Amino acid sequence: MKNSDIFRLFAAPVRRLLEQTGQDMDKVQEIRMRVQLPVMLKSQGKEYTLEKNGRLLRTGNNPYLVTEEDMRETMEYIGNYSLYAYEDEIRQGFLTVQGGHRVGIAGRAVVDRGSVQAVRCISCINVRISHQVRGCADPVLPYIRKQGTVCHTLLVSPPGGGKTTLLRDLIRQISNGDARHPGMNVGVVDERSEIAGCYQGVPQNDVGIRTDVLDCCPKAEGMMMMVRSMAPEVLAVDEIGTSGDIQALKNAVHCGCRMIATVHGDSLQDIRHKPLFDNLLKEKVFERLVFLTARQGAGTVEEIYDERGTCLYDRKYEAC
Repeated sequence: MKNSDIFRLFAAPVRRLLEQTGQDMDKVQEIRMRVQLPVMLKSQGKEYTLEKNGRLLRTGNNPYLVTEEDMRETMEYIGNYSLYAYEDEIRQGFLTVQGGHRVGIAGRAVVDRGSVQAVRCISCINVRISHQVRGCADPVLPYIRKQGTVCHTLLVSPPGGGKTTLLRDLIRQISNGDARHPGMNVGVVDERSEIAGCYQGVPQNDVGIRTDVLDCCPKAEGMMMMVRSMAPEVLAVDEIGTSGDIQALKNAVHCGCRMIATVHGDSLQDIRHKPLFDNLLKEKVFERLVFLTARQGAGTVEEIYDERGTCLYDRKYEAC
């Protein structure tokens, strides 16, 4: 990833300071700007303040404070001087830029009849840097393949645990196939543009040659649209959580799709304490549960279980 690809999104004063840091963007997770507050950068799980001299410090002594002009100029760059073209995305609180990077926004919401129509006076942005780690799914793939197909799989981790990164690489590898496993048609419902990182409808991340992406569509509706229109062999979604998501997932499974999904969680016990997911476990919908942390970097595989709750892998022992 070229630093210049990220830095060009920021107003000139902020861009110059970021360039002076010499920071490698391959190690950066996010850059936050808040009007009249310091620029904050998170790298390898640690947070830094951008100083006026272009240094990054854990505790800021002389931080650069974001101005309203910085925010206005940054939003113009992010929206290619045509923010109105991104109003649908902005209404959801984010937009995706070239390269698949996701920009979260906050400000004054314009609400009509309980629905957000627009976000004005944007005062906070969070640029989440898209990182594609090819091959990170290698340790997991042998556990989720069975008898020539893919097991229904649930990836579980706390926020920042790497489940989306792992999901992306699983999609890529399953789609492309290899000498032993033919490629499969994969449908991706990418509600928040985080998996494929679509920009103007085109995936910016490599999600494989047999993958179809439905971008910025609610998961529950999108899953059924994919089943009806694209006939995927494998269907992938990120961060399921509502009863509608669960029902659509079950419907897709009943239609013959192999399912790969992610959810926030810390452990098998944590998932069982969530009524919707406890029911999924009792019904044995998912044949594999993969638990991740950021203990040794995002996407560290801690444990893998089958649908009966039998441990197939434990990082502490390298096996069960």
